[in-house]
Amino acid sequence: MIDVRNLTKRYGGTVAVDGLSFTVRPGRVTGFLGPNGAGKSTTMRMMLGLDRPTAGRVLIGGRRYRDLAEPLRHVGALLDPGAVHGGRSAYRHLLWLARANRIPEARVRRVLELTGLEDVASRRAGGFSLGMAQRLGIAAALLGDPPVLLFDEPANGLDPEGVLWIRNLMRDLAAQGRTVLVSSHLMGETAVTADHLIVIGRGRLLADTTVREFVAAHARSRVRVRTPEPERVRDALAAAGIPVRQAADGALEAHGAEAVKVGELAAARGLAVHEISTESASLEEAFLRLTGQAAEYRAGGASR
Repeated sequence: MIDVRNLTKRYGGTVAVDGLSFTVRPGRVTGFLGPNGAGKSTTMRMMLGLDRPTAGRVLIGGRRYRDLAEPLRHVGALLDPGAVHGGRSAYRHLLWLARANRIPEARVRRVLELTGLEDVASRRAGGFSLGMAQRLGIAAALLGDPPVLLFDEPANGLDPEGVLWIRNLMRDLAAQGRTVLVSSHLMGETAVTADHLIVIGRGRLLADTTVREFVAAHARSRVRVRTPEPERVRDALAAAGIPVRQAADGALEAHGAEAVKVGELAAARGLAVHEISTESASLEEAFLRLTGQAAEYRAGGASR
């Protein structure tokens, strides 16, 4: 279990992490979300002892990371896939890490197989593509067969097959009872991978809940209606107290009503309808709705 309590990090007058507290539990994939500049990377660096907190603490399995004698046996992490000596082969890089943590050489070959790097194990890491470097970083995280795993943007640079592979890998690791924390900007991937969410903005905790509860709390499903007589359908829905707006393609979007009720209402009024379908609220929509005011960087004219 990762236990974060009152964690704070200041850089001069800038507060990167502000009194952050949460717990990452085993047996599930926990998504770690937040806009750019929210403090996610700083928090993960403090978990691994790479940055010293200004206040507060992080305990992993009840101990600080720096107190672990052979850390790769306890915690595996992917923060920067480029943190590899470019002149070393993939095999030599992993072997060096294994020997420093008393991990058998056979485990090196096993993680190369798990990550699909067997055929390039003798190639220098400096010549790897971004996707190959990402796989090597994941191999290093898995090397000690640890009970706790931290991944920062693990799908970055991976092709579609690789994205599916890392998704299944993280879910398998959690199913084995491990603690898996994943920071990502890919809302679609997080929605199908994570069970639980930790959402932060400007260094503060915004949400600590399941994916389903988060989406339900911060976004709304809607019923999409395509009809050759949109004005009559709009009037009928409005008369029934159902808010409705027109989408860019001309379809109507009704909020706060089920598709069955909309269909029954149209049938009762003799209205022609070509399509009635439910569009479920997305994690991306819920995330943007919650964190919009916490975004540090925002492009002009980019939002709908």
